[in-house]
Amino acid sequence: MKEREYNLQDRLVDFAVRIIKLSEALPNTKAGKHISTQLLRSGTSPAPNYGEAQSAESTADFVHKLKVSLKELRETEVWLKIIAKAHIIEPETLLTPLIQETDELIAIFFSSIETAKKKKP
Repeated sequence: MKEREYNLQDRLVDFAVRIIKLSEALPNTKAGKHISTQLLRSGTSPAPNYGEAQSAESTADFVHKLKVSLKELRETEVWLKIIAKAHIIEPETLLTPLIQETDELIAIFFSSIETAKKKKP
């Protein structure tokens, strides 16, 4: 049995798809529309930003692009927590696993940034 290869790019694309589905599930209210727009922007950007990091021109450029992804993941986490606290969507459905995935991705990016900073330019 072949083990599934760990691919961060695929994981980020899957995350973006989950964010899109969540945003589509938000209510068609003033708050729902606002949060949906913000969540779509921040939650779908880590994947393409990580893609850009793969073609970085230097270690500093790589770190910068990873930091952009990390920043967007942290913003996404805040929007998800706002949705949970406002009870806009029940956490047991889409939200709780998505918050957990966001936390895991944040940890991966934080660790990757620290590791990359230690490498020589």
